[in-house]
Amino acid sequence: MPIIGVISDTHGLLRDEAIKLLDGVDHIIHAGDIGKPEIVRRLEAIAPVAAIRGNIDVNSWTLRYPETLRLELFGRSIFVIHDQKGLTICPSEEGTDMVIFGHSHRPSIETTDGVIYLNPGSAGPRRFRLPVTLALVEVLDGILLPKIHHLE
Repeated sequence: MPIIGVISDTHGLLRDEAIKLLDGVDHIIHAGDIGKPEIVRRLEAIAPVAAIRGNIDVNSWTLRYPETLRLELFGRSIFVIHDQKGLTICPSEEGTDMVIFGHSHRPSIETTDGVIYLNPGSAGPRRFRLPVTLALVEVLDGILLPKIHHLE
């Protein structure tokens, strides 16, 4: 069963706990606010990475990453955007199975009109009293099964 690691808002900090939890995944998605180029390089040492840039990713090295991304992984359609408020597509009409986003640092999993909306939360520096998290998505017989994991 394939597993997708989903991480966001690292803001230049990739915790050892995150690396340990992502070890063995088949693919990693970073939903923006990467912070430093070595974050993606370190993630690529674990598995193939698809990443987008977020609102803090303004340096020239971030231009290689798009603002949004549509992926086909393990037979499922995934759309990635940093801030869900910027979503201009209708995922259910476009056959999207999952929308992954970050920005708010608040982990959440919701399903609307058959589309899973996943915010893995922030895996970087703690912000306010929000938890430090990432998500793993198991793909079981074509069904996406996301789960939030706390890193502390």
